[in-house]
Amino acid sequence: MSRTAEWKVRLYLFEEDSTTKARLQLDTGTHELTGHGTARCDPQDTDVPEIGDELAVSRAMEDLAAQMKRVAYGDMEALNAPSLHRGRPQASGWLNIATS
Repeated sequence: MSRTAEWKVRLYLFEEDSTTKARLQLDTGTHELTGHGTARCDPQDTDVPEIGDELAVSRAMEDLAAQMKRVAYGDMEALNAPSLHRGRPQASGWLNIATS
């Protein structure tokens, strides 16, 4: 099976005082999800905005990834495929190669 898909991603960064917030929006054409992440600079640390951006964005990506997994697991359950989030699957073509 060969196919091509295009998903739209938008990333917004907001900084106020020593707090950086990231909003990551994903539009797959069938789902619209938004991930959020925040980073705060400790008052004793040197303020490096780039680090705040990196941390806030990575946290927004983690949030979005968790949401995307829930969508995928729901789709798998709708097809009666074993779900990875309910224990170990018997056998499935959708293998989770990460062991976390």
